[in-house]
Amino acid sequence: MALFEPCKTKMEQAGISPSAISAFESTFHSLASGATGLIPEESIAPVRELPDAAKLELKPDASLLDQTVLLKLNGGLGTGMGLDRAKSLLTVKNDATFLDLTAQQVLQLQKATAESGASGAGVKFMLMNSFSTSEDSMEFLRSKYPRLAYQPDLELMQNKVPKLHATTLEPAVCESNPDNEWCPPGHGDLYAALTGSGHLDRLLQQGYKYLFVSNSDNLGATLDVAILTYFAEKDVPFLMECCERTANDKKGGHLALRKSDGQLILRESAMCAEADEEDFQDITKHRFFNTNNLWIRLDYLKQVMDQNGGFIPLPMIQNRKTVDPKDDNSQPVIQLETAMGAAIECFEGAAAIVVPRSRFAPVKKCNDLLLLRSNAYVLKDGTMPVLNPECKEAPIMNLDSKVYKLVQALEEATVLGVPSLVQCTSLTIKGKVRMSRQTKFVGDVKIVNTSSEAKFVPTGVVTGELDLTNAVGMGPLQAVQVATTPFEGQKPGTSGLRKKVKEFMQPHYLNNFVQAAFDAVKASGTDISKGALVIGGDGRYFNPEAIQIILKMGVANGVTRFWIGQDGLLSTPAVSAIIRERGPRWQKSFGAFILTASHNPGGPEEDFGIKYNCEYGQPAPASLTDAIYEGTTTIKTYMTCPEFPTIDVTKPGLTVVPAADGSTEVAVEVISSTETHVNLLKTIFDFGQIKALLDRPDFTMVYDTMYGVNGPYAKKVLCEELGQPESVCMNATPKDDFNGGHADPNLTYAKELVATMGLDRKGNKIEATNIPDFGAAADGDGDRNMILGKQFFVSPSDSLAVIAAQANAIPFIRAQGGLKAVARSMPTSGAVDRVAKDLNYDLFETPTGWKYFGNLMDSKELFGGTNYTPFLCGEESFGTGSDHVREKDGLWAVLAWLQILAAANPDASQPLTTVEDIVTAHWKKYGRNYYARWDFENMDKDKCEAMMDKMRADVDTNTGRTVGKYTISKSDDFEYVDPVDGSVAKQQGLRFLMEDGSRIIFRLSGTAGSGATVRMYVEQYEPTSIDQAASEALADLIRVALDLCDIQGFLGTEEPTVIT
Repeated sequence: MALFEPCKTKMEQAGISPSAISAFESTFHSLASGATGLIPEESIAPVRELPDAAKLELKPDASLLDQTVLLKLNGGLGTGMGLDRAKSLLTVKNDATFLDLTAQQVLQLQKATAESGASGAGVKFMLMNSFSTSEDSMEFLRSKYPRLAYQPDLELMQNKVPKLHATTLEPAVCESNPDNEWCPPGHGDLYAALTGSGHLDRLLQQGYKYLFVSNSDNLGATLDVAILTYFAEKDVPFLMECCERTANDKKGGHLALRKSDGQLILRESAMCAEADEEDFQDITKHRFFNTNNLWIRLDYLKQVMDQNGGFIPLPMIQNRKTVDPKDDNSQPVIQLETAMGAAIECFEGAAAIVVPRSRFAPVKKCNDLLLLRSNAYVLKDGTMPVLNPECKEAPIMNLDSKVYKLVQALEEATVLGVPSLVQCTSLTIKGKVRMSRQTKFVGDVKIVNTSSEAKFVPTGVVTGELDLTNAVGMGPLQAVQVATTPFEGQKPGTSGLRKKVKEFMQPHYLNNFVQAAFDAVKASGTDISKGALVIGGDGRYFNPEAIQIILKMGVANGVTRFWIGQDGLLSTPAVSAIIRERGPRWQKSFGAFILTASHNPGGPEEDFGIKYNCEYGQPAPASLTDAIYEGTTTIKTYMTCPEFPTIDVTKPGLTVVPAADGSTEVAVEVISSTETHVNLLKTIFDFGQIKALLDRPDFTMVYDTMYGVNGPYAKKVLCEELGQPESVCMNATPKDDFNGGHADPNLTYAKELVATMGLDRKGNKIEATNIPDFGAAADGDGDRNMILGKQFFVSPSDSLAVIAAQANAIPFIRAQGGLKAVARSMPTSGAVDRVAKDLNYDLFETPTGWKYFGNLMDSKELFGGTNYTPFLCGEESFGTGSDHVREKDGLWAVLAWLQILAAANPDASQPLTTVEDIVTAHWKKYGRNYYARWDFENMDKDKCEAMMDKMRADVDTNTGRTVGKYTISKSDDFEYVDPVDGSVAKQQGLRFLMEDGSRIIFRLSGTAGSGATVRMYVEQYEPTSIDQAASEALADLIRVALDLCDIQGFLGTEEPTVIT
């Protein structure tokens, strides 16, 4: 016989409770002994009669609710229906999910108890989650039902058990994904989970006596006070709710009496011998089946558990599968499960009661889901699905099991709405169809379509048989499925996916990523058939072709409205503004694809990129980008509409493309790239005051958009709105290769502007004439900025600090009572920290990535937390912004500086207060944070990672170490716990914090299209010595930094590509 010891060791190492281990050992030995688990017909007798819940003559006792626990089994993913997250999060009725309706039922019950004047808190709610459903389910409750989510002991975690090698019965191994080595043990684990977690003892100590358990997908299983009262009065340990079997139930399990002792037991189909099949399916003989709605006395449960050594010996159920569920060729395994209803045979005196069919309405197949979503069911009291009174009985559903096995197929078939079933007696569908809410099925309906294209069911009354095989299809809107295989390395970074153009231009490469994104967005709960999808980018090479690819795929995936920037151009902050601001409301965008690699070079030999932004204009969170990446690793097909026409994006206007069958249409609108963003900026700043500054004869400026997307925006604002000559806009015509340059606004790459402003690449003054008073630069996608004065460079960190100190000059901030909070990325200098302390702003230090700022901006609106707006944030990488959008905004930063300058120069007759004057005055008040960033670009990734790993391994030994004139007070790898959503970001940068407040930081950048970039940051604070050259002030610290990382030894250089 196989030994259990390897399984026991594996479970102990995973921290599984002794109770769960004992329960699994019992089923393991049943398997190893060769037990079949069969229950012969001759050993049982039928259950002839049961008490009827509908005929109970008693007075419901609501006071019992104070002693009652309502527990929903929520461990299933619904993989049989194509789901990959908690099944309870599936939308079932009126945009509400199973978990929505359950939560609302519980809250109504608790409210009713409170209003009745009862002394207790009312019924206690619990969810039994699995390791697969816990995160999604709890986050859902926290965001929508915090009153429930934060009740103590809400979650009961289901255990996990090893999958067994099908031959040796040893724990199975899956090297590609160790998570696949485990499986849930079935809902029979309820008893071991309650005991092993300590919940059972705590519930008893708190005075709870009764437990009502049901499946989360059975919304009919509400806590019925009449049945609770019956259970209490009968004083039985275990009560099972049963329904009478019908022809549809004959293959399911049934209740029976064991002849040997008269004990009630369950016999499932897997426990029936082939010779007994006829008796098993005889619904006149075996009349009752288990609904899985159970009532359990907690004190009796404790007794039975103790009598059996801490577990209940339940009958074994075995399932033969493969260790990797996505790979049919992986190791065959056995998964052992138990069913909680089988415990009825373990409780002496257990009873059963027959209940109405309305208390058993689980959703196991798309047949059930379509019926529940239709008007054949209505919500009683807004939360409980019941048969529509207009229906004599529920229609018999028979959807093609080959076509409609997965929920996704049903969603596609009903994207135009669910047809009326209230007058339907039966519905049979064979083949692919598309339905709408304007169709009314009457009587017996059978629809057939033998063609490969889904055909539209006519609107109006449909009855009898209907063959759609030769009906007109969708024409230009017809979606086709294209076979593909995964590409390695399609993992989005903090700013999307960036690779060389040639990689993106490979057949299927972009398609795979876009399909994975659509799949992930839909799985997150976003209805992409409503609202608009925004598409645009920075105009780099391959942008036009990518737009048409995404457009055709969007149509195939169900998008019905698109907003595309004219000429395919949209800056990243403009996309965020369009999502947040553009209307009308019924067309409001649900998200966007932004085609950009930001400041990376463009052209046929350079970089391309794509990122997805969500419904509030924010970059996709890690949960979504992780889901996208997961999709790219397993993708087999993608959807596209090859016959959809190519859209001319050079001309604004609306193109409507109807389906050939008239069932639907797709609207593509080419919109102004600049209108929404510029209109928003006009509400934020005082354009009149800024114009007065620009019109001064002693003030000149230039804005270098570096042949990137911000050129049209600069012309719109500076020339059309503020009346300045086009000469203020430098390099303002977007080009797909940025004119051969590197559209990165820093002293190294913005060469033309830097020289014009009288500086060299290190920020030192050079000989120059006709130097403007103000200069600025933008990157390729318009979200970054560099600010310059006459022969004066403003570091991004100082820029953020100055704007924070002068924020009330900006009407948007002043009108809302001033700034409430500021945030900076960890590598950004601490200059803004001193302003925040002085002006009493909340201050946050985050990892690099705008999404962390977005969480803080949305703390109140999306998470119900603290309101931190108006809000200002910035990164040392030339990114600055506020809460007007959810991206950094280069043009906003330029206008913020112009607004500050305008406020500092109210009288045109007085000498001009310059950029240098404002920054110098700031330093005199707050001191100066000397700061530099050295970038080592296109380095060998493996060697870079080895260097970082060496420093990471030495953090403990480096703490307390003296290097040069500095002593390291702390060395660590920065970790951030998000104060808004509680998420944790690890390994965000290696820090060396010196005793005098100086800092050295190293990060490995993941946004380049090829190679790796090591970023080295050095910072030293001087309270009074503010006139040194940064290179001189930092010389000693830079030497220490280079020695600490040994970049010469690992990468063979100490010469950076870029110095900021």
